[in-house]
Amino acid sequence: MKKPYVKNCGKHSGFDVWIVDGKYVRTFIEEEFTNFGQHFRFNFIPENEFWIDAEHGNHGEEKYYIHHLLVENRLMKAGKNYSQALESADVLERAERGKLEFVRNMLDGKDNKHVIEKIHKKLLKKYSSKTNVWVVRGDLVRDLFYVDFTEGGHDKVYSFIPKQEIWLDDDLSLQEMKFVLLHEIHERNLMAQGKSYDDAHDSSSEIEYKCRKNPALLDPAIQKEIKLVS
Repeated sequence: MKKPYVKNCGKHSGFDVWIVDGKYVRTFIEEEFTNFGQHFRFNFIPENEFWIDAEHGNHGEEKYYIHHLLVENRLMKAGKNYSQALESADVLERAERGKLEFVRNMLDGKDNKHVIEKIHKKLLKKYSSKTNVWVVRGDLVRDLFYVDFTEGGHDKVYSFIPKQEIWLDDDLSLQEMKFVLLHEIHERNLMAQGKSYDDAHDSSSEIEYKCRKNPALLDPAIQKEIKLVS
């Protein structure tokens, strides 16, 4: 197994900050790794390192992730569980993102439709049928709506996503988007049938991981799910 390191970003408060190949991590080490991580959340990460997934959207969010990880790591090391540490780190991250003038301007007196138009980046017509599949500005979603938005989402989970839409974070590589698309369509289909989010998510993670290990299964699985969309 190769090491997932892409680039060393130097030290921050005693931690080596590494940009890593998130697709490799999700495929061969831990499928639940998302935008970043530290040792007490993912024990395969060395104690003195922070890992940040390579940004394909190039929006410069690393600074937020580093500050988030410092809080998360400190609290978990002191005995807090992940949920408690995440909540505190999110408070800090939201406050830092909220300082941006353009974020305040976008929300000041603007209707939701105007904001969504800024977030929409590209409609994937090939995969859009009864639902529209959009590549979106993931950084704006995190700035404006939900700081923990990662990889993708849909209207059955997030109230800020318009009805009949699936969103894919533009921080994903084009190679990886289809795996996340499969996850989101499958999850949405199950929730439309009445399954809980937890059950639908677990099932979607299972099928996503199976296709990551066997990429030839991916396109047929996506087409099957598209036919089931309601």
